[in-house]
Amino acid sequence: MITRRTLFAVFAATLALVAAQHSIAQIVNPTTAQPTLPTEKLQIVTHDGRKLDFTVEMAVTQDQQTVGLMFRPVVAEGTGMLFDWGRVRGSDMWMRNTVASLDMLFINPDGTIRHIAEHAVPQSLAVISSGGEVRGTLEIAAGTAEKLDIRVGDVVHNSIFGNAP
Repeated sequence: MITRRTLFAVFAATLALVAAQHSIAQIVNPTTAQPTLPTEKLQIVTHDGRKLDFTVEMAVTQDQQTVGLMFRPVVAEGTGMLFDWGRVRGSDMWMRNTVASLDMLFINPDGTIRHIAEHAVPQSLAVISSGGEVRGTLEIAAGTAEKLDIRVGDVVHNSIFGNAP
């Protein structure tokens, strides 16, 4: 015979399972932009010595990195998102659910820019690769790299590279 206590326990466990599955589905298949992440200062020193200052959101957890800048209609000038991979590794990005075009800067462990992918196509599932192992990936508004003449070899200063300004 099933008691009320047993039925309640089964019901509670079922609710917990459904909630967990929904949370996992939100991470794998997000439907809205994530809240603004903690920010840090970032500076790019260009090949001609200019210092370009940005305030970037820090995507440090896998969940934060999975959602990234998805569903955000605009990336404001002087802002972006820095993906801190936590270690040196290849970085393969895509634009699924990302509605604003982006420039992606793939950054070596010493802070030098390894590769730049400009004007990534919104909503595209095409893989955008770092072309080798990097420590971080910076996403900024499309056209920023060209407008500010940011080039491969320029140096990014931030705490994850051990060279914060």
